[in-house]
Amino acid sequence: MPSDEGSPTVAVVGVDVRRLLADSGEPREWVAPRTDMVTALLGVWFGIGLMIDAWAHSNLAELETFFTPWHAVFYSGFAAVSGWIIWQVLRGTRSGRQGLAAVPMGYLAGLVAVPAFAAFGFADMMWHTFLGIETDIDILFSPSHLGLIATMSLIITTPLRSAWRAPDVGERPSLGRLLPALLGLAFATTLVSLFVSYGNAMQYGAVHVVDAFSTTDGGGASDLAASIVITNVVLLAPVLLLVRRWQLPFGSVTVLFTVGVLMPGAQTAFENLPILLSFVAAGVASDLLIRWLRPSAERRAAYWAFAGLSALVTWSLFIVVASAAGGGLPAVPELWTGAPTVAGLIGLALGVLFLPEARRT
Repeated sequence: MPSDEGSPTVAVVGVDVRRLLADSGEPREWVAPRTDMVTALLGVWFGIGLMIDAWAHSNLAELETFFTPWHAVFYSGFAAVSGWIIWQVLRGTRSGRQGLAAVPMGYLAGLVAVPAFAAFGFADMMWHTFLGIETDIDILFSPSHLGLIATMSLIITTPLRSAWRAPDVGERPSLGRLLPALLGLAFATTLVSLFVSYGNAMQYGAVHVVDAFSTTDGGGASDLAASIVITNVVLLAPVLLLVRRWQLPFGSVTVLFTVGVLMPGAQTAFENLPILLSFVAAGVASDLLIRWLRPSAERRAAYWAFAGLSALVTWSLFIVVASAAGGGLPAVPELWTGAPTVAGLIGLALGVLFLPEARRT
């Protein structure tokens, strides 16, 4: 049978595709702040859908099908934010741009992640159809789930990349202007916290914290200490990234930490509310530290001090709230005093790694 490769129709189609993808050469543009806000809010829909799905997997005994109401919310959120990102590119092509020139600044990685996420979603459906629904720690290691989370992270952090070098943001952005970037990064952080649920201290209840640090037998203390270390890094690293880039407006860390407690809250059905609220309070405390210390890429000592003190305050509040709600201080003083200290030292180490040398103005 003769091949179609040399047919005029195929040749014309190939030429048209190459013409469409060829970069027309114009400098790529930034979208308006309201466009980033819509992207962020659609990403919130996407993220809330995942939280509902996490709640279902954590609190419902039997999940026998891929087609569930929570998957509907999750994948409809994907369709909404993906359609919006694609529309921004189509707007560029309608103005005569082609190839990369039609893609707004900060939106390329999200655009590439859209078909990749769809492919992993199809793979996940096939995985569940033929291999069943995971209901334990194996859900956090499924290859299709890991692919979904990686590509989802690229999609929902689009507003962060858009704002990173946007000419209207500046070094001292307002909270309103930075909010889309904060929401994108905060929801991406919740994805990480979800996939380290086996070491997430935000899922502990107050009584569980007190009990774990009241004895050195049985492994409970080791599990909680390890969870504090993991959660400390997951929470603090995004904050240090932003503090190095911008002089954050008051409320920024509170936004990050408030969104950050939603995923573990969904997994525990918010039964550990006092512990979750301790992290919201820690976000406010970190905002106060930023106002006091004024850490930045140019002020290395202040940056390092903030990194260590933010972690120390966060986990001190964790212990204080757990003790107040859980019936008293844990019985082993070395554990409940040492755990926040270790967290503070790790925070300091992260600060040194993120900013080994002050940036020169």
